[in-house]
Amino acid sequence: MRYFKYPLDDLKANDKKFELTIGGSSFSIDGMRLNLEQGGDLIAAQTSFKNMHPWPVKLLSPGVMGWYAFVPGMECYHGILSMDHAIEGFIEADSIRTDLTGGRGYIEKDWGVSMPSSWIWMQTNHFGREGISLSGSIAKIPWLGNYFTGYIFGFLYDIKLYRFTTYSGAKVTALDVTDNNIRIRLENKEYRLDIDADRSEGVELPAPKLGEMTAKVNESLRSSINVTLLKKNGSGTELIYSGTGRNAGLEFMGDIAELIKGLKK
Repeated sequence: MRYFKYPLDDLKANDKKFELTIGGSSFSIDGMRLNLEQGGDLIAAQTSFKNMHPWPVKLLSPGVMGWYAFVPGMECYHGILSMDHAIEGFIEADSIRTDLTGGRGYIEKDWGVSMPSSWIWMQTNHFGREGISLSGSIAKIPWLGNYFTGYIFGFLYDIKLYRFTTYSGAKVTALDVTDNNIRIRLENKEYRLDIDADRSEGVELPAPKLGEMTAKVNESLRSSINVTLLKKNGSGTELIYSGTGRNAGLEFMGDIAELIKGLKK
């Protein structure tokens, strides 16, 4: 893992749309350009993104956080800009160029002062065919001197986004974390989503704590996630999809007992 630091003056961000530059690198909803060079390390990339699938934005539910996005002073805010899209371009590191054309992309953003004290995060869009993507998180949310456990899960399948979130009334009906697996069941009135994620070794990434990048987060990009989506009916359930996502991002930090306790509040 390589970590490149820049002075704050090297950051320029557009407050109207997702578009920012850091030094000689730029990031937008249309693509990414990297020009990283520090201490002899050199990384360059030029990519473009097409056929985006964003999380729907509505007047009273401006994105993945729903009405919680309007609450001031939360320690962390979250957004999903694309659940799945096509990539064209390349990345080059240490004079080795890798063609990324034909790959799949995902874009999310986080902002605030600190990551939660306990959370689970997962994402994969490498299923058996294109256009299928899972993104989800469960986290401890400080609230009015106490806390609750909030959750946001979306499963994109056949151009439809199935949403299981705190603010929509969905429930986490099962949650279990072991050294090898994370198992989650989410339900709303119409659907059930079963998730079985295999944990794999990750790397330590810098993360914010009280406004400074002093915390560490262990994240894997080599996990696999088994996903089953079921439709409820009067006699039981009907299978909509079952499959495994590869190259999955997976994080677990903190205390699972704390998360489970917060679900009961």
